[in-house]
Parts: sequence; structure tokens; C-alpha cells
Amino acid sequence: MSDPTQTPLSGAVLMYNQPEPLDAEKHARLGMKRMAAPFSFAAKQHFVPLHVGEFGPAGVSYPIIFAGDAYAPLAVMGLQEGENLYVDAQGGFRAGCYVPAFIRRYPFVGARDDQMQRTVICIDRSADLWTEENPDVMLFENGQPTEFTKSCIDFCGQFDQDRARTDNFVELLKSLDLFETKQTTFTPRDPNTGAAGQPVLVAEYYAVSEAKLNALPAEKIVELRDNGALQQIYAHLMSLLGWDRIIAESMLRGNVAAAPVAGNA
Repeated sequence: MSDPTQTPLSGAVLMYNQPEPLDAEKHARLGMKRMAAPFSFAAKQHFVPLHVGEFGPAGVSYPIIFAGDAYAPLAVMGLQEGENLYVDAQGGFRAGCYVPAFIRRYPFVGARDDQMQRTVICIDRSADLWTEENPDVMLFENGQPTEFTKSCIDFCGQFDQDRARTDNFVELLKSLDLFETKQTTFTPRDPNTGAAGQPVLVAEYYAVSEAKLNALPAEKIVELRDNGALQQIYAHLMSLLGWDRIIAESMLRGNVAAAPVAGNA
């Protein structure tokens, strides 16, 4: 738990508008209500961070790319800002699709207290699901975290451990110089004649280079296989086949834009 007089927390996290340290006194009466639109908070998020352990299940539903100076792994859920093809207008998540841990963790999050050198569990106080009037699930009872709150705290702890493993995975790929810049395009066609137009850039990002991977020494491939990295690399590469599906759906909605989904800067 946290002290309301603690120093400010560092960092900003996607989708968290008002992170507030979890506190037994301040949040004594606070709880969560069941929501008819549980995933509406992610409705305008077109990409979501992933952990390397999620590549297998996530790759079935989304293209997995790497972006930014940190080569952060991302699940692509839309082609432009404000578009999430997997959250419907009622705030429901598409049936049968993997829900990333980043979304499942919400509205809890671990925030770094740099002065005290510790991680503090916070909640997004701006979320619509909080109430002090007859909540379905309480955060605290008799000054102690409820079993629900304990499970959320544990999930945040596991999330941070998985993030550290993901950082190590990315550093391994960087050390082997396996990344390359890739582009995804689509070619529009005239609806009347079927004539192909000029290719339109949809996304620019980093991905593992199959050529560089295949050029590694045999002993290095065996090492990647034995430490589990090769399986995750292949899951990433296979996920890129999902671009056609996500482009087709965005086109049906009339939302395809000639702009990168995630740049490499």
C-alpha cells in the first residue's frame, strides 16, 4: 500500500489518464461495479504493448511489430489513431480473440517511485467502473486488501516480471542484429474497372529479418531454440500474415489511411 505523502511517480502509461496510488484509507469505500462496456477504455487504442510470452496466442489475432527506439513489441489492433477493430461500439471485445495482458491489467498498474526506489500499485481513478455506492467488488475490507485486490496486485507484479523478460528478449535480438525496417502497403483497385492504383503505405515498423535469422551460425540457432527465443521469433513472423486481414477490415469500414501505424523513431 502507499502513503499519500509519497513523492510523485514517474512515467506515463497508455490509457491511464489519472493514475492514483492505491491507499487503504483513501479508498476504504471504493470498489468496482460491473460494466456493460468493460473494454470501452481501449476502444480508441490502435496498438497495445505485448510481452514476449504472449506472442503465440496474440499472433493468431494481431500482427506483432516492434516500434520506437526501444523496439517495443506491439499488437496492432487498428491502422490509425482512434481505431480499434477488436472493441465494438458496446465496449465488448471480439469473441475468440486474445486479450493482451496490458488490457487485462486495467485499471491497475505499477508505477515507479524513483525517490524510494520501489514500485507502487496505482489505479486509474478516471475509470468509469469506480463507485463508492454499493460496489460489486470492494478494494478494501477492514483496512486490508480484499482477495480481488490481492489478485490484481499479484497480476501487476507478474506483469512487471514479464516486461523484464521481454526487455531481455529484445536486447538479445538487437545484439544479434536481427531487426530490419519493414513496410506494409495495400494496393487499392478501381471498383468499376478493377484497375490497380498506386500502393498506399499503411505501416512502417521494425520486424525480425528472416534473411538475418537464417544467416546465423547453426550453434546460435540451437541456442535460440533451447532458450525459447526461436519459438517467439517464429510466432512474430507468422503474425505478420495478419496484415491482410486487418487491412481488409479497415477498408470495409472506410478507415484505411496512408499513414504509418507505428514509426521507427
